[in-house]
Amino acid sequence: MLEKRLEQKYKLIESTMKQILTMSLLILSFTDHIDTQKTKTTAMLMNLFLSNFKNYIKVTLVIMLICGNSFAGNTDFDIKTFTYKYADNLEIKADVYGNTDKTIRPVVVWIHGGALILGHRKWVDKKMISMLLEEGYLVVSIDYRLAPITKLPLIIEDIEDAFLWIQKDGKELFGADASRIAVMGSSAGGYLTLTSGFRVVDRPKALVSFYGYGDLIGDWYSTPSKHQRHQGPQMSTEEAWNQVRGLPITDSRNRDGNGSSFYKYCRRNGFWPEAVSGWNPHTEPQNFFPYMPIKNITSEYPPTMLIHGTDDTDVPYEQSVMMVQKLNEIGIPNKLISISGAEHSLKGGDKVEIAKAYELIIKFLNGYMKT
Repeated sequence: MLEKRLEQKYKLIESTMKQILTMSLLILSFTDHIDTQKTKTTAMLMNLFLSNFKNYIKVTLVIMLICGNSFAGNTDFDIKTFTYKYADNLEIKADVYGNTDKTIRPVVVWIHGGALILGHRKWVDKKMISMLLEEGYLVVSIDYRLAPITKLPLIIEDIEDAFLWIQKDGKELFGADASRIAVMGSSAGGYLTLTSGFRVVDRPKALVSFYGYGDLIGDWYSTPSKHQRHQGPQMSTEEAWNQVRGLPITDSRNRDGNGSSFYKYCRRNGFWPEAVSGWNPHTEPQNFFPYMPIKNITSEYPPTMLIHGTDDTDVPYEQSVMMVQKLNEIGIPNKLISISGAEHSLKGGDKVEIAKAYELIIKFLNGYMKT
């Protein structure tokens, strides 16, 4: 697929270059006092450049495919917004991307990240959505209530209810094929993606986790982090909690305080598991087990692809390795794509390798969603 796209772009550029070459030689041929030998030499060198141009431009185009919105293709998506649930007076919404002309289409559910504390349904990977729409999928990006005001069991309940809504009303509202649903998400959204594999009724056909995790109580989350990314202005416990007080929300932009500062406080103090759940991971670990993918992989778990940077200091690369080991132990089809040297969100990773990973994701999904 990547080869086909690059070939099309290359042919257009090659055609333009040939026209420029032809016009240049034509101009030279009509120039007075022309040196014939120099003209032939120039033509030979330009043709030599053109013959090698394909290799250079392919590398450039691969990078362009994944470098920001300006190179990401069409990002003017057709989006329709629905309320899939009410929690008291709070509307919990979903955005549906794609042609909602009632043609029945397979669905990919996107779940945003943000440590369960930050974010909203507009936090999507636009490049990934473009590729999914191009393949004929609908994409449903969902909100959920955010921690710490809303605790983990109710967050998972929102995820479960979103799938029930798609399965019940999706066909009529936007042409969803409820028998063909896959899930993907990043970071905490990757965790929720992996959690959907055992919590959702009528399990998804496939899962794709971008730098997600299956463990909620390991040392990486339940002991103080020394990583620079989690450091920040020192604050008291009261000051930290003041950043996130208020009514339940699904969009961190509606919070008066600074949720990012609260998250960093949690990581500096090894407090995140308790903050989002209300349980102490050291004395009440069993309370977390019903919400931990690593503890709930059975023979019914969906095929899973994981993408993770090897130098991730927010969600350790080992989290995806642990999931793969457990999936292999149970015999669940899976693939881990490791992006060497990449930090969280794949920052610093080789752009060509990341582009190839995106193509493999599409191939993986098609294998389970279009057969």
